[in-house]
Amino acid sequence: MSFGRTSLGSGASGSRATGGGGQRPMSDINVTPLVDVMLVLLVIFIITAPLMASSIRLDLPRTDAGKTGDVPKSVSVAVDAKGQVFVNDQPVSEDELAARLASAAAASRDTEVQLRADQTVPYGRIVALMGIANKAGLSRIGFVTEAPAAPR
Repeated sequence: MSFGRTSLGSGASGSRATGGGGQRPMSDINVTPLVDVMLVLLVIFIITAPLMASSIRLDLPRTDAGKTGDVPKSVSVAVDAKGQVFVNDQPVSEDELAARLASAAAASRDTEVQLRADQTVPYGRIVALMGIANKAGLSRIGFVTEAPAAPR
């Protein structure tokens, strides 16, 4: 008795082309249903993930400390190619620079010194200005640079 495919291998003819009992059992895994299920699950997770993140409702306390809109205070110090120092675009001497930085530090310790310097200014001059700012009590120093020109 032959019922189509057998588990014993090939039949009398041994060929798949013959329609009788000579076919081997199909051992390939059909992954199409697996891919379909995975795509459906992916779509479900994409849709529900943002909803799960905002599901916790909190009534947070309100305070004036640390507002996100607060812009940090800064003092702009610039040095041109001749070595002249400017504070907030006004020329000053080194003594005036120390006095202005000390008054800015007295107003707020979080004041940042934004240092702009010409490329030709010697490194030693920049370090001296950093030392004046540090003695005044300002330890946050940012170096302002210019972005290179975009290629056309």
